[in-house]
Amino acid sequence: MNLISKTTINNIFEAARVEEVISDFISLKKAGSSFKGLSPFSQEKTPSFMVSPAKQIWKDFSSGKGGNVVAFLMEHEGFSYPEALKYLGKKYNIEIKEFSNTPEEQIKLDLRESIFIALSFSSKYYTENLYNTDKGISIGMSYLNSRGFSKESIKKFGLGISFNEKKSFTDQALKNGYEISILEKSGLTIKEGKEGLDRFKNRIMFPIKSISGRVLGYGARIMSNSSKIAKYINSPESEVYQKSKVLYGLFESKSFIIKEDNCFLVEGYTDVIQLHQKGIKNVVSSSGTALSSDQIMLVKRLTENVTVIFDRDQAGINAALRGIDLILEHGMNIRICRLDDGEDPDSFAKNHSLGYIKDFISQNSLDFINFKASLLATEYENEPTKKAEVINNIVKSISLVKDTIKMELYVQTCSKIMNISEDSIFGTLSQIKNSKENRFRNKPSQSFNIIKNQSSKGDLIDELYELEKKIITILILYGQKTETFNESILIFSEEDDEIIEKNKYVNSKVFEKIFLDLQQDEIEFANKEFRDLFDILMTEYQIKGFISIEKIVPSLSSKLSEIVSSIILQEEKHLLHKWDKKSIYVTLPSENVSVMVTETILSLRKLLVSKKIESLQESIKSKNNKSVLENVMGYYQLRRIVSSKLNRVL
Repeated sequence: MNLISKTTINNIFEAARVEEVISDFISLKKAGSSFKGLSPFSQEKTPSFMVSPAKQIWKDFSSGKGGNVVAFLMEHEGFSYPEALKYLGKKYNIEIKEFSNTPEEQIKLDLRESIFIALSFSSKYYTENLYNTDKGISIGMSYLNSRGFSKESIKKFGLGISFNEKKSFTDQALKNGYEISILEKSGLTIKEGKEGLDRFKNRIMFPIKSISGRVLGYGARIMSNSSKIAKYINSPESEVYQKSKVLYGLFESKSFIIKEDNCFLVEGYTDVIQLHQKGIKNVVSSSGTALSSDQIMLVKRLTENVTVIFDRDQAGINAALRGIDLILEHGMNIRICRLDDGEDPDSFAKNHSLGYIKDFISQNSLDFINFKASLLATEYENEPTKKAEVINNIVKSISLVKDTIKMELYVQTCSKIMNISEDSIFGTLSQIKNSKENRFRNKPSQSFNIIKNQSSKGDLIDELYELEKKIITILILYGQKTETFNESILIFSEEDDEIIEKNKYVNSKVFEKIFLDLQQDEIEFANKEFRDLFDILMTEYQIKGFISIEKIVPSLSSKLSEIVSSIILQEEKHLLHKWDKKSIYVTLPSENVSVMVTETILSLRKLLVSKKIESLQESIKSKNNKSVLENVMGYYQLRRIVSSKLNRVL
């Protein structure tokens, strides 16, 4: 894969509207010149997600995330930067022009892209087999119809068929110019000697797609009920396909998961399709693999709520039990729905109406406590030891819940169900917590000391960070304004025969004032991001005399873009409160810019002087140097002067 050219990127940013793109995923409402909505990254009742069409940026105040339109797609959809650009290019009909990467990187990227292209070809090949061949229609379509799949579902999920031939796909791919090595690395072909044989034969092909819709691999099902052949075979892992990082049906279901704020989790491919077909479209499958942290994180980007629907057999029960603690560990909410005996999600969807399915899930979904208790109830009846084991199992799960209120409610529920006091449960929770803390304490003391020493300087670092951020904020919001500053100047008094300090009012651009003051003191930002932003902003101001955030933001890195958007939208959030209409009158920052600039610069000077004093004092401890001591006294005097000026400003 090549790099996308700068011209193309600029064209994309010029065409893309952040409010249009985001409204495809979440509901936005007008709020003055901006838009507001519920955060897609956290659970909240009061909207704190803001979009600024004027600045073409967004900010989620509940999670702290923010940035431009590309940053949103990367956060929400899990796209890489190039994938996000290509998504926007497709949405706004912009041709993607690319240029070459470095040779080493290009080889690696070319391999991935070649595999993607081969997989795309295979998807078209298997689909063509199904729709446009006699065998495909008579065998494949007949089988799918007998399983209750509609034409719409077959098309939507891109189902296809592989024929019962040794190398029909491989030969066709080779004729179309695909290399045998790429076919092998994509998992489509098995190399045997000099020949290539098809991995998939006589099977219905279920394409497994990425969140952006690219084919990564296949689940392939036999069309007979033979017990001698594996019912399903899956693509091997490759450069593009890691089964623990993929959920089947996520591409087709992601918008519905966001809308419903819930994700149904099932086991198989057909489970997903049948539920989707019936009208339950916020559903994905782990594709028969044990649920992984990466899979849970994919869901968490879309919703905090998961409902597991599983078969009543032992395999289904075990799958549900494995997933509970892992989902809780990620701070998510989980409910479990057990189907009736002999039913799986596939047959359940086929045999019942949408209304019945919804009612059944609603009435039979249990939280993890009730589920574990009901599952194990028969095992502990009249056996205190087994009952204790069950309780400990449940409490262990409760200990993973991060929300304190939720944890307390779960304790109450467990107490009622298991007929045990809340104090006993809290005691067990305390033991679990202490056990975790002890494991931490037992680590080598050297490691603890390092952490302790680092944290001792936290306040100073935080204060410096906030002051540097404030300077950047002032430059972005008020940099081009002309303000009147009270400047201190030193003059020689012939009358008193000494140098005295006098105040003089000077009109100056805010950015000029900041630049000259920082240059005078030879101050350089400690934070790299702020340092980079300062250089960018000052260059713009010095060349043009003003800045255009709309033009600057697209050229920034995602990190810098996030900082800028946070600053701008924090200001807009303040203005949206409309305090004056509530008969509350506040002084806006824009009304006291000169004071704010002076205060910030002086506070920064004072902090850096204090930091210098601390550094010199440390050197005195190890080395009694008279000149160092004199320097310390000089800095003490300087700090008193700065403090005096700061007090006058305040």
